[in-house]
Amino acid sequence: MMGLLVQWLLSALALLLVAKLVPGFNVEGLWPALIASLVIGLLNATLGFFLKIITFPISILTLGIFLLVINALMILLASSIVRGFNVRGLFPAFWGAAALALLGMLIRAVVDRG
Repeated sequence: MMGLLVQWLLSALALLLVAKLVPGFNVEGLWPALIASLVIGLLNATLGFFLKIITFPISILTLGIFLLVINALMILLASSIVRGFNVRGLFPAFWGAAALALLGMLIRAVVDRG
């Protein structure tokens, strides 16, 4: 349980870091980052999972790059739901999804090690 809370906090911090790195990707503080990371996680676990199954052949043809497009769409949807989390278009969402994927791998490595 503690590992899940640590991963949630680290995901929120990753959102804040991505907001500093990617133009058009804005988070207005820790609380919106916490809510946004929760919403993004829930969207990826439900709607994102369904979309990944449906678009599996496209993902194979693009060597997995299309998965970033699906994650970008989940980020855009989350930005329309969460107040204080704004993403201005598909390109910032795509680059934010790529950066979050890289940071997510790092976070999982840190949490699994601890």
